[in-house]
Amino acid sequence: GMEGLGVGSVLLTGCDGGLGLALLKGLLEQPSPPRHLFAACLDPQGKGHGRQPVPKPSCPLADVTDPNSIKAAVEKVQERVGSAGLNLLINNISTTRRSTLATETAENMSLVYTTNTIGPLQTSQAFLPLLKKAAEDEGQHEMSCSRAAIINISSILGSIEVAEAWEERQDICYRCSKAALNMLTKCLALEYGRSGILCVSVDPGCVTPPLEQGMGPVTMEQSVQGVLQLLSQLSATSNGTFWDWRGQRLPW
Repeated sequence: GMEGLGVGSVLLTGCDGGLGLALLKGLLEQPSPPRHLFAACLDPQGKGHGRQPVPKPSCPLADVTDPNSIKAAVEKVQERVGSAGLNLLINNISTTRRSTLATETAENMSLVYTTNTIGPLQTSQAFLPLLKKAAEDEGQHEMSCSRAAIINISSILGSIEVAEAWEERQDICYRCSKAALNMLTKCLALEYGRSGILCVSVDPGCVTPPLEQGMGPVTMEQSVQGVLQLLSQLSATSNGTFWDWRGQRLPW
């Protein structure tokens, strides 16, 4: 409904631009915005943003592939949320390299996998204690994004069954990293679900560079509205599943 996504605390990675920045804005504009919104940027000084002013990142998580950087971010969040824990972790960090099967390299593969798959793994592991604290809050019993959740921002390009847009972009490294991220979502759901933490993969529909016209949302805002609407509706039956920005279930 119109009440939007009500969630006490959110950590969002990859807020340096694009979808991350749009999601940050969308969260701030919810009818009841999060009390704590941690925007984890790769560029804590906000240097790279000629276009628009960015809310000062409250949590410069410099590098999701660096355990020390993640540990520092956990401490910062812990300091602010205390015993309430962290309700929602959105692993939005993502990178890609344009490639075809003929041009794909070991370097591309490991670079993209390190950011897109290992990054969310390490971030989820590190924030588990704070997510567990939030899940134990006796005010809430049902699984939901308002209680405790990990949302992995994935892509339909990672769906093995759909194998979307092969003619437009092969991008093997990206497809493989997102297929692996989807498996990670399933693993997190099986393990962390026992503690009441909901784990879901979401395709926001805006991949970079964009797919052909008509394949995704018309604007970034449309994507964000759809994603936030979806997040407000996820429940225990959605644990370990894959959805798109329109609220449609996607095949693995």
